[in-house]
Amino acid sequence: MVEAHELVMASSGVVFDLFHTLCAIEIALPEVPPEAWQIMGVEENAWRREWRALAPARNSGQIRDVGAAMAEAARRARPGVTADLIRAAVVSREEKFRQALVRIEHGVLKTLASLHESGKRLALLSNADAMEVAAWPASPAQAFFDVAVFSCDVGLLKPDPEAYLHACRGIGVSPADCVFVGDGGSDELAGAQRVGMRAVQMTGIVGRFWPEETAVRGQNADAHIVRLSELLAPSGL
Repeated sequence: MVEAHELVMASSGVVFDLFHTLCAIEIALPEVPPEAWQIMGVEENAWRREWRALAPARNSGQIRDVGAAMAEAARRARPGVTADLIRAAVVSREEKFRQALVRIEHGVLKTLASLHESGKRLALLSNADAMEVAAWPASPAQAFFDVAVFSCDVGLLKPDPEAYLHACRGIGVSPADCVFVGDGGSDELAGAQRVGMRAVQMTGIVGRFWPEETAVRGQNADAHIVRLSELLAPSGL
């Protein structure tokens, strides 16, 4: 199998997934706060059922007020839940994602800086709702990207081919001249390959917290890395 840094060296652009590739709540916080359902006293399965039902509308941007969506899901799962508990859950979720975006590891930032300084065009492509990426402007990583494409803003979700093409157009690079880097969720690696991109699976975060998922997520990858720095040639770009 070809090395990831060889794919990057041969390409003009790199398109990155965001969560569980560049950052994660589990990495940013020494102790992960309670889940929303725990804060609100809602039965877990009932909460997950209602929350997931809203995922397509949240992630496509049809729902922009994610706090209101949380309240709707909570009241369906537990009609008697109080406004104070809902607000506490909303604040907790906002803060978790803010921390994930502003506390990105130094090694990740150093790699992004090296790629950017070498002249590579960098794009971000993330399936996310408006709350999850609200703090992106405050992230130290945003300075290295030429464009950030969030599904809630453009209405396109991976693995829709148009999502990748939108990101490539944003950096002015053809898919054949781009490498996609992601953890492999949402069938994103195969989706990248279907539009002509080479796909690199970043296993470091998923392998640490959910090791049983790495193999199935990465079965279509052209290369695998554990640390983002492996995108760089051993002697640097």
